[in-house]
Formats: sequence, C-alpha cells, structure tokens
Amino acid sequence: MISAVLLETLRCPLTKQRLKPAPESLVAFLENERVAGRLRDQAGHPVIQTIHAGLLREDGQAFYPVRNDIPVMLECIPIAGLL
Repeated sequence: MISAVLLETLRCPLTKQRLKPAPESLVAFLENERVAGRLRDQAGHPVIQTIHAGLLREDGQAFYPVRNDIPVMLECIPIAGLL
C-alpha cells in the first residue's frame, strides 16, 4: 500500500495531475484486457506484466501500475476508449 504522504506528492509526469488509488474493478478490468492481449502502454507496446494495483490520474484517462508497493511512473497505460 502507498502511504498517504507519498500519494499526496505523486503527480502524473505528463500532466502534473494528482493520482489516486485505482478501484479494484478497474484493476481487474485492465488485467483481463492484458490477458486477452488488448492492453497497450502509451508507446503502443503490449502490457506483459500482471496488474495487481495501480494509480489513476485525476481525470481518469491514465493508469500507472504499482508493483511491489512501488508506483511505476514510467509505464503509463492510457485508458481513454477502453472503458
């Protein structure tokens, strides 16, 4: 789990918007899309690693995975058009 202090300081590197923990339903949906081979990162590459948790950008248009309680801010998954 990400501490509240860290979460308060984290921002999307692209837009500087706040981030919040992604709902479990979104995480499950993205993992299903990944398993089906339909999930791509911002560069258009298939997402290979399992998605267990993540951070959702304030506008709801981008998802950053969290692995081993560490936000992976270099791996943006655009979710506009997926939902």
